[in-house]
Amino acid sequence: MMYRTLYWFGDNGKTGVDDSLSLANEPTYSNGGKTVTITLKPYTWSNGEKLTAQDVLFWINMDKAEKANYAGYAPGQFPDNIVSAKAPNDTTVVLTTDKAYSQQWFLFNQLSQITPMPAAWDMSSATTKGDCATNVSGCKAVFTYLTAQSKDLPGYATSKIWSVVDGPWKLQSFNSDGHVTFVPNPTYSGPQKAQVKEFKMVPFTTDTAEFNVLRGGSTLDVGYIPTQDIAKAKPANTSPATPGPNPLSANYELLPWFLYGFNYFPINYNNPTVGPIFKQLYIRQALQSVVDQKGIISSTAKNYGVETTGPVPLFPDSPLVSQTEKNNPYPFSIAGATKYLTDNGWKVVPGGVTTCVKPGTASGDCGAGIASGAKLTFALPYASGNATIDTAMASFKSNAAQVGITLNLKPEPFNTVTGATVPCSGKTCTWEMGNWGGGWVYAPDFYPTGELLFATGAGSNSGSYSNPQLDKLIAATNTQSGTAVMQAYEDFMAKNVPVIYQPNYTYSLTEIANGLKGYTSNNPYGYITPEDWHY
Repeated sequence: MMYRTLYWFGDNGKTGVDDSLSLANEPTYSNGGKTVTITLKPYTWSNGEKLTAQDVLFWINMDKAEKANYAGYAPGQFPDNIVSAKAPNDTTVVLTTDKAYSQQWFLFNQLSQITPMPAAWDMSSATTKGDCATNVSGCKAVFTYLTAQSKDLPGYATSKIWSVVDGPWKLQSFNSDGHVTFVPNPTYSGPQKAQVKEFKMVPFTTDTAEFNVLRGGSTLDVGYIPTQDIAKAKPANTSPATPGPNPLSANYELLPWFLYGFNYFPINYNNPTVGPIFKQLYIRQALQSVVDQKGIISSTAKNYGVETTGPVPLFPDSPLVSQTEKNNPYPFSIAGATKYLTDNGWKVVPGGVTTCVKPGTASGDCGAGIASGAKLTFALPYASGNATIDTAMASFKSNAAQVGITLNLKPEPFNTVTGATVPCSGKTCTWEMGNWGGGWVYAPDFYPTGELLFATGAGSNSGSYSNPQLDKLIAATNTQSGTAVMQAYEDFMAKNVPVIYQPNYTYSLTEIANGLKGYTSNNPYGYITPEDWHY
């Protein structure tokens, strides 16, 4: 809303680039694909300065200098794969890459990360101009200063740094509890200036509290209701984005919001005790087979959901979705899960404890590192506060118990779960499973490849899964265009289940006040554009 990315993604509810909201024209390629030329559109910062190619280099230089502090960094990728970055004039950026890449992947997953930064941010102190925009070596001092400024939360709205924006909104007030007020940026150069005097974001401590305010019908223009407050499920076999009965129909229109991503939770392959168990494919096949995705969608999610069978979302449908994913290689089956275990050396005790009775590495044995008498008992903390997740986890636990797998569930705050489920190794790497409840949304890497999530050593590879064949398949999606390489990657992921897939629920059930215009669809990547909204 305040600082626009070089390329905006999500066009009228659809995936892909929205050229109208992007700060630059789509790139052109030459020199065998290794030279990337970007032409900027005429945008202006709110302090009157023009947005120039140097502002793009400012971001790239900071990324080079502080990549260890950037959540979107993956070794060998941006900016490591950039041999040179130059600005021959104010409106042109020329990048030279180390090799030719898939043009779609490079736009969707590399250039997509860039957010131009204004010259006003290139400061090493309140009174000293920095030198990051032109020299990587000057970025550390600027990063240190900007980081210190970012810790002054009460000063956000009055900051001389953060008040320089190129987006449609400026910050009027900010409170760390979630109360935020925006006002229009009159100098915004984009296609639609803000049309209301203020835009306020209002926090709620619980789903119930927000639902009660929405039910009053006079305070919120846009809000979200939890699935449990939908009294009646919508008809089955309808599109996940099709709204069903609306409990607030007198004052609001219901619009389901689906994000372009997939829902899963990781398992820890480096856990000294259970890691060897998770490394056995048949174990993961058994675990996946006791996830009753269709049952959860129809009951708990009130049919606002779609199955997850791999890393490429089944909704919205696209040519990228392979037949393997559409057919779901591991549908819910207690009998199937039982067979996976009994065929591989385990004594299945329904309602009890299943144990390894054939240790060893031969066919039909439990597998490497699994001792005789090993038990299928796992700790599974999950994000608390969401009734749909509560019920889904209870279903998973009950189904697993039917094949003698014990899941010790523990609801914990979201931050606690995400803080624990991180890549690790050694004796202290003791977490086993962890479900933060939301899986992954493809942003700011918008093409559904796996380099950030499943490549060996990737920062978001929470469970430390590693497979040389998968690494090669991922690398192919980065350099080759077309559906064939993507489907080879997703088929491996679907069949080898390196994580446990769970139903993808709607991000939220959006309620839009009657008479509010301009809110025509939800962005599949989670962005909002309230400058379009008006009465």
